[in-house]
Amino acid sequence: MNIFVAKLSSRTKSEDLEQMFSEFGEVISAKVIMDRETGYSKRYGFVEMANDDEATAAIENLDDKEVDGSRIVVKKAHPREETGGRGGHRNRH
Repeated sequence: MNIFVAKLSSRTKSEDLEQMFSEFGEVISAKVIMDRETGYSKRYGFVEMANDDEATAAIENLDDKEVDGSRIVVKKAHPREETGGRGGHRNRH
């Protein structure tokens, strides 16, 4: 299961997410999203866990928990909607 984690502290690192979620089961990957231009945390990330039951337990136990001074939001991630492009001009017929 892929899990979305938001409202992270700017101090929270990918390793911190992995450690936090591994208490509930096997973590396949954990990543805090960084701004490409500034190198600073965007204060959200994703964790992928191997077992759905363990992932559900992690969500239930970690949602609204205080981590590094921030109350985090943890929920099941949904696939991105395909929008057909990156904005810009639409074709006018």
